[in-house]
Amino acid sequence: MLNQDRLAEPSAVFARTESEWVRLLPTRAGTWEGSGIKVDFRHGEAAVGVVLEAPGEAIMSVKVRWNQRSDKPLRILGDAWERAYGDLEWRGLVPERAMPWYFLADDGTRTAGCGVKTGASAFCCWQADIDGVTFTADVASGSEGVLLGARSLTIAEFVAQRGREGETPFAFARRFCRMLCASPRLPKQPVYGGNNWYYAYGNSSHEEILADSRFISLLASHPANRPYMVIDDGWQLASGGGACNGGPWTGNDRFPDMARLAGEMKAIGVKPGLWCRPLLTAENVPAEWIRYEANGGRVLDPTVPEVLSYIGEAVGAMRAWGFELLKHDFTTYDLLGQWGFTMKSRPSAASPRFRDRSRTTAEIVLALYRTIAEASGEADIIGCNTIGHLAAGLFEIQRTGDDTSGKWWERTRYMGINTLAFRMPQHDTFFSHDADCIGLTPDVPWQQNRHWLRLLALSGTPLFVSARPSAVAPEQAAALRKAFDQAAVAREPAEPLDWQSTTCPSRWLLDGEETVFDWNELSAQTLDDKDNGWWL
Repeated sequence: MLNQDRLAEPSAVFARTESEWVRLLPTRAGTWEGSGIKVDFRHGEAAVGVVLEAPGEAIMSVKVRWNQRSDKPLRILGDAWERAYGDLEWRGLVPERAMPWYFLADDGTRTAGCGVKTGASAFCCWQADIDGVTFTADVASGSEGVLLGARSLTIAEFVAQRGREGETPFAFARRFCRMLCASPRLPKQPVYGGNNWYYAYGNSSHEEILADSRFISLLASHPANRPYMVIDDGWQLASGGGACNGGPWTGNDRFPDMARLAGEMKAIGVKPGLWCRPLLTAENVPAEWIRYEANGGRVLDPTVPEVLSYIGEAVGAMRAWGFELLKHDFTTYDLLGQWGFTMKSRPSAASPRFRDRSRTTAEIVLALYRTIAEASGEADIIGCNTIGHLAAGLFEIQRTGDDTSGKWWERTRYMGINTLAFRMPQHDTFFSHDADCIGLTPDVPWQQNRHWLRLLALSGTPLFVSARPSAVAPEQAAALRKAFDQAAVAREPAEPLDWQSTTCPSRWLLDGEETVFDWNELSAQTLDDKDNGWWL
């Protein structure tokens, strides 16, 4: 496994222009050059900075190789580009496997980690094989090479660390994540409450949200940390039955006065939250703002300064209405044209160009995130379909996995439990780690959902419940009250004890006690017509 000193001494360095790969050669210690392209490796106090200069070329990516044969069998854990999709796991060496941002390697005695610090200026991934490690930085601007001109770009900061004797892989993973993110932005209080998506799916109203708010408020007894009630898609002018449409960000005939609604929710005893999709709008905006058209609207180009101002004003207006949590969604898909599980080693699939090619896609994403964070004021931000390694330090809460379900237990098990376990090291080290909701509906067996509810409530992570009040039985209401009491106070992060041997850990350390969950029980309620061959 690489150590920190070796990171500045690679075996080979390549840069990819729009037409070819260029092999760079060492010209002095820490510097590699060729065809007018230069890459420097600079030792810092706790990291090695990688700096790119290419004044005359459009650069797509930089690749770095370290030859170092592994002398022990290794188990490897990688991260994901944005949300996890039920696909995180410890595995053996798979040379073709692209591991975004960082990876951990365990030889049965000690764990080691290798990664880049959060807030990088490139989309960074790693590959590990029996003979060494390869790093790739995608520095493209959308689908084209970045035009740096005279600018020097610090692509990323490398960090490598070995575990201490007797340190568990999980304890090391949390310590390593702290090294990667120096200043996480965290919520002021533990986060819990309701979200109406998994039973309403975009069909709601002012009156229904007030009913939801009363229900959630009555379940919560903590006097100082009141629950959130998050209004998901369906409130905005261009909404259409759960289509996740974009702006303009004003209410519709079912939501006629958003400021009044926020005030009434607070009076009921909940903290109001609101969903938006900031890069999509049906509004007639200037042509130069539009990157492409899709989903019945216009996808905006955030390299246009006026677009960032427009988004910042919309976010600021939601905050001014009185909303204390803002959930923004779909920015990765709208920017890159694909979901994280299809990215592999190439994050961007969107062909429309950005108007400003002088910045990398990662820099463009960071500028958008900073705009949203600054405009949010004191409101907490949840990033959904956002890139965790770029959101860290900017957003308080990160939706770390794909959607669970209010219709199908298997999706909750596949997406939710896997995400909670394998991204738990990022909880309170990058942000508050939200593995998504309890979809409490008649379609999901309570015998399974109650276990998921208990795990989330005791995990120390955000707990959001999506429950239509009229469909909640007395037994479920009692369980929700207990779960809200547990989630309202700070807790030690849950630890998945069997995460190295399964993608769906059942043994967990909760409040210092081992707890075993049966995720795999079969019954007539867990087997239904949705069991249609989706499995891998």
